[in-house]
Amino acid sequence: MRLLIANRGEIAVRIVRACRELGIESVAVYSDVDRTQPHVLAADYAVRIGPAPARESYLDQEAILAAARRVGAEAIHPGYGFLAENASFARAVEAAGLVWIGPPPEAIELLGSKTAARTLASQAGVPVVPGTPPLANPEEAAAFARQVGFPILLKAVGGGGGKGMRLVESEAGLAEAFARASSEGCAFFANARIYAEKAIRRPRHVEVQVLGDRFGNLVSIGERECSLQRRHQKVLEESPSVAVDAALRARLGEAARAVAQAAGYRSAGTVEFLLEEGGAFYFLEVNTRLQVEHPVTEMVYGIDLVQLMIREALGEPVPLRQEELVPRGHAIECRVYAEDPLRGFAPSPGTVQLLQRPAGPGVRVDSGVRSGSVVPLDYDPMLAKLLVWAEDRPAALRRLRRALSEYRVSGIATTLPLFRLLLDVPAFVRGELHTGLLDELLASGSVEALEAASDPAVEEVAVVAAACLAAREAERLPEDGFVVAEREGGAWRRAGRRLAQGRFPR
Repeated sequence: MRLLIANRGEIAVRIVRACRELGIESVAVYSDVDRTQPHVLAADYAVRIGPAPARESYLDQEAILAAARRVGAEAIHPGYGFLAENASFARAVEAAGLVWIGPPPEAIELLGSKTAARTLASQAGVPVVPGTPPLANPEEAAAFARQVGFPILLKAVGGGGGKGMRLVESEAGLAEAFARASSEGCAFFANARIYAEKAIRRPRHVEVQVLGDRFGNLVSIGERECSLQRRHQKVLEESPSVAVDAALRARLGEAARAVAQAAGYRSAGTVEFLLEEGGAFYFLEVNTRLQVEHPVTEMVYGIDLVQLMIREALGEPVPLRQEELVPRGHAIECRVYAEDPLRGFAPSPGTVQLLQRPAGPGVRVDSGVRSGSVVPLDYDPMLAKLLVWAEDRPAALRRLRRALSEYRVSGIATTLPLFRLLLDVPAFVRGELHTGLLDELLASGSVEALEAASDPAVEEVAVVAAACLAAREAERLPEDGFVVAEREGGAWRRAGRRLAQGRFPR
C-alpha cells in the first residue's frame, strides 16, 4: 500500500515512521522552499506540489490529489493544520477513490462549527459554558454580557488555535474586539461569524483523546493538561493532569464519548473542556484531527495513535478496551518554535546552523528540521516537540530539565529559554496551572529571566557551524520534482538523495 501525507514538518516525519512500521510506502509532498526538508528525505516518494505560499501548495486540494494520482497513492493522511479539518477535502479524497485517514466528512462539518458543537454537547447532556448563537452585531454581544456579566469571550464560529478569539472585560472595548475577532475569523477560517461565551476565570484547559471505528467501538484515552498557553495558543502539554483523579477522569471520558457518539465520530479526535477548581467542567470544542500533543498520550498509555488511525481507516476495529486504558507514569511536551521570546516572540526565520537534540532514557524529540534546514516565514513556526516520560511528575520535571540542558539550536532563536524559565516558576512546578498563568508571567517583566535561561554556549559554535554548512554543496532535484526510493535497495537510494541534497558533508 502507498500513503500520501498532505503535510510537512515534524508531523509528516512522524507519519512516515508509522507507515514504515506498518509496511506501508510513504509519499511526501513539498513546496519549493521545502525541497530538502527532512520529511521529503525521509519518505519513499516525494512530489513537488507548488511554490512556497501555502495556498499554492499545501492548501491546494487539486495539487495534492494530482500528486496522489501521479505516484499511485491509495490513501491520504492530512496530519494537522492545513487541510486536516476541511470537510470538502475529505469528500474530494473519498470521491477520488482514496482512503481518507480521519473522521467522516459529516462529523468534520458538524463539529467544525463551534456553535453547532455546543448545541450537540448540550443535547448529549454535557455541560457547556453559557453562550450565544452566532451574533449579528456587537449590540447583541453587549446584551449577552449584561445578562451573564463581564468578562466574555468573543469567538469565531469556525475558529481554533486561539485565532478569532478576544477577551472583553467591559462594554467600552466590545465593538473593537468584535471587529477584530470577525476579521480574523474571515482571514483564517473564511467565516466572519462570531459568537460569545461567558469567560471562566482562571480555568484549566483539559482535553480528552477519543478513538472510534466504523463498528461502533469508541474509547477515551485519558486526558491532557493544556493550560500553559500564550495568547490562547498551547505551549506545553502534559498527561495526566495533576487536577484529575480517577473519578474525574471517568466523568470526563464519559462526557467526551457522549459528544463523539452523538456526532457519529470515528478515527482519532479530541474533546476539549474548561475545568474549574472543585471538578466542575464545561465542554469547549472538538478537534476533528490528530492533535499536536498526541505523543504525551502515546507515552503514558503505550500506544501509537497514528498507526491506530491508519488501521482504523483500512477497516480494522479499535483494538483497545476502555477498562484497560489506565495511565502509567507522566509525560510532558514542549513545543519548540522558531520565535524569539526575548523580542516579544517575534518570528525567527533563517538557517539552522547547529542542531543537537537531547536523548537518553524517557526522552523523545519529534522534529521537522535538521542542521542546515531553512526555516521559512511561510508556515507555522513550530520546529519540533520535546517530550519526556518518567514514573511521576516530579521525576518528569527533573528529566525535562536535563533534556533542555542538552538541547542546542543556533542560527535562529527558539522558545527553549521559555521552558528553562518555567522550570524555575514555583506555580508551574507545583502544578498550580490555569490558562492565564503564562501570559501573567510574561507580563510581569520576565525578559531578564528569559535571558538568564538562554544558553550562551550555542553562540560559541555558531561560526564553526556556519563554516561547515558553507562547505556543503546542494544539488537540485530533478526538474519534474518526482523522487523515488524503491523498496529494493530503498535505504541506499534514500542515502543517495540525502547526499545529493547536501545531507552529508562531501
